[in-house]
Amino acid sequence: MSAAPIRRWPLTAVLTANAISATGRTLSLIGIPWFVLQTTGSAGRAGVVAFCATLPVVVSALIGGPVIDRIGRRRVSIASDLLCAFSVGAIPLLHRADALPFWTLCALVALHGLAHTPGDTARYVLVPDLAEHAGTSLTRAASLFDAVERGARMLGAALAGLVIALLGAEVALLLDALTFLLSALLIGAGLRGVRGAEPVKDMAPVSLRTYGAELREGYAYLAHTRLLAAVVLMVMVMNGIDQGWNAVLLPVHAERNLGGAAELGLVTAAFGAGGLLGALLYGAVGHRFRRRTVLAVAALLCGAPRFAVAGLSDSTVALAVVLAAAGVAGGTINPILTTVMYERVPDGLRSRVAGAMTAGCELTMPLGGLTAGLLVEGAGLSPALLLMGGAYLLATLSPALLPVWRGLDSARPEDPVPEDRTDVSSSAPCPPAPAPSATTPRPSGS
Repeated sequence: MSAAPIRRWPLTAVLTANAISATGRTLSLIGIPWFVLQTTGSAGRAGVVAFCATLPVVVSALIGGPVIDRIGRRRVSIASDLLCAFSVGAIPLLHRADALPFWTLCALVALHGLAHTPGDTARYVLVPDLAEHAGTSLTRAASLFDAVERGARMLGAALAGLVIALLGAEVALLLDALTFLLSALLIGAGLRGVRGAEPVKDMAPVSLRTYGAELREGYAYLAHTRLLAAVVLMVMVMNGIDQGWNAVLLPVHAERNLGGAAELGLVTAAFGAGGLLGALLYGAVGHRFRRRTVLAVAALLCGAPRFAVAGLSDSTVALAVVLAAAGVAGGTINPILTTVMYERVPDGLRSRVAGAMTAGCELTMPLGGLTAGLLVEGAGLSPALLLMGGAYLLATLSPALLPVWRGLDSARPEDPVPEDRTDVSSSAPCPPAPAPSATTPRPSGS
């Protein structure tokens, strides 16, 4: 039997689409909080907008896994990009027309949050298929996937600082809408004919019973795999605090202490540059080191130090240096978690487990932005930074201290799916894959 022909275009198209959309997302990551601060002058309202943007992310992740399988990963990704383009592009247009009350802004960012998670998950779970098509290793494809996104974030941060400083936050948001349209075009062309991107044809007819059973399959797999659960718990805390950092703490610090949008773009780009370097380094030599050791060190370095420096110093240079170093550390985390998740979770459950993990890892994100806004309003910026940095430190101690993390380097999964699981969907029962595990969602700040 002849080997399948090597097709690099689908992987290239997805990587390019991700690079374009990640550049745009970074424009919004900086542009929306800056827009809120400039139009309302309130850190509390910036926290409310962050809450509205992230609560639908959790909702869509909670229920979206089976939808991705039924509609197809290619179609879900295209629809997600188009809805995101509409929601983010409407903000500056309505503002220019003087038709953007605060509740409408909250509704638009909520629609954006509801739409983008299924698209991200759909592309993410395709990586093993695309790596096989391209004739490359899974570890290398996962590292490349993360490195491309980090490089795009670096470019997007620098571009955001420049565009906001020269043209305003509204132009940055319009550029983000354009990136989503370009991403949809690339996904539509690049994934045509890729079997793993099409709808699953042999699934049971849609009903509440079958849909609920398919959801339970993903959550059962997660609940009965201790390493996966440990990853979700740690990343849940990291993502919640990172949301407070990205949506409130860093923009307010830049506005009050660093000088403005250009400095915000500079330090964010430094973090992205470090993340790109870290992901590329891990892809090149990471296989030589124990995963748990690398993760334990990286988790400690990627979070708490940046909060401490921002809380104790007003130096842009000092923060940029620490963020670059934190980015290098953080750049090794996602390839580890991504590779282990692909190894452990079988393809038949991957969308459902990915959805369950995304929901768990992003569960605290709505509270992260809201809490940061309330802390700044009530206690002040520096205490808020130090308090949230201390919580980050406690969360990232777990890989070094808890025995469950030894599973990162184990040859076989220690927690098989329970044998009494009732499978009422049409998918064949999927045994655990014979290798370690991790999570689809990636720490938002790393």
